[in-house]
Amino acid sequence: MPSYRLGELFCGPGGLAVGARSAFASNGVEDYSIQHVWATDYDKSTCDTYAHNICNDNHETVICHDIRTLNLDVLSSISAIDGLAFGFPCNDFSQVGEHRGFTGTFGPLYQYGVEMLKKCQPLWFLAENVGGLQSANEGKAFDTILSAMYDAGYSIFPNLYSFDKYGVPQARQRIIIVGIRKDLGLKFEIPSTEPYKDIDVSCKNAIENPRISKNAPNNEITRQSQTVVERLKYIKPGENAFTASLPENLKLHIKGATISQIYKRLDPTRPAYTVTGSGGGGTHMYHWRENRALTNRERARLQTFPDDFVFMGSKEEVRKQIGMAVPCAGAKVIFEAILKTFAGVPYPSVESNLKDKIRVYETK
Repeated sequence: MPSYRLGELFCGPGGLAVGARSAFASNGVEDYSIQHVWATDYDKSTCDTYAHNICNDNHETVICHDIRTLNLDVLSSISAIDGLAFGFPCNDFSQVGEHRGFTGTFGPLYQYGVEMLKKCQPLWFLAENVGGLQSANEGKAFDTILSAMYDAGYSIFPNLYSFDKYGVPQARQRIIIVGIRKDLGLKFEIPSTEPYKDIDVSCKNAIENPRISKNAPNNEITRQSQTVVERLKYIKPGENAFTASLPENLKLHIKGATISQIYKRLDPTRPAYTVTGSGGGGTHMYHWRENRALTNRERARLQTFPDDFVFMGSKEEVRKQIGMAVPCAGAKVIFEAILKTFAGVPYPSVESNLKDKIRVYETK
């Protein structure tokens, strides 16, 4: 049974890892799966979460270290890898904030993924980043990253995935780049959304079906001030503090923030808006009916983490971990497509919405 050994850089709390370990393919002769062998991140509580849930508290395979000062040989000495995943930090490519691209602190960190590809030459890789990567540095950042991955020895297959189209109850768009080593001669196809069209991706269904146990981990209710409670009473599902009809004493007077998610209630009939790691100043996600912010467990449901996945650290640290994660269900779809590619199993597919990028590197 081919069980591909997976290494992860910038592993986060384990969204990709949960998706990877639940992915499966079979061609009738052999079964294909993925197993964790090592991972690294720089944040201690994040690494604690990953170790607790992904490798049964075996911290030896989770290296908590800033990758900029980490000897990558430490990782390759733990185990050889067949696959590499890296959700390189997206802060400087995000469409929210300063949008600094390569000029920021986090923009150049993709290079460590490329270095690991050159060092270990895994059969395949999966790299993840925000949709804003396309336009960072006038579009030059994306081309630079793709070119570096191609030059490391990989055929590359990028696509902008809308995860709500793949069964995730959240409007979350991410660029996923799948790479397959050139000498293998395999082509990755973008999985179709068709098999997921009948899934109920409303946030209400995700949070309430089934009901979350009262003693579920990470389910503490956020305390709201009386002012916030009063403000929420006037905000209807889908509205925020600037689109709702608020009395003058409850209005927010923040210049340039009229289009925002501040004090925005979820619309129970639709996927949630994007889960983020923020929470101050009214940027918590707010329940459609109750006058409160979502609990971390409810937010984790929107990211499709199972209820027995325990996040470690303070409430604020957990909130950030959940916001930075890749939705488990979305990750599974892509990992499963990779396994089927290697197993020779056809699956419903579509043309990449970044097909022009693929064509450049097919003819390069």
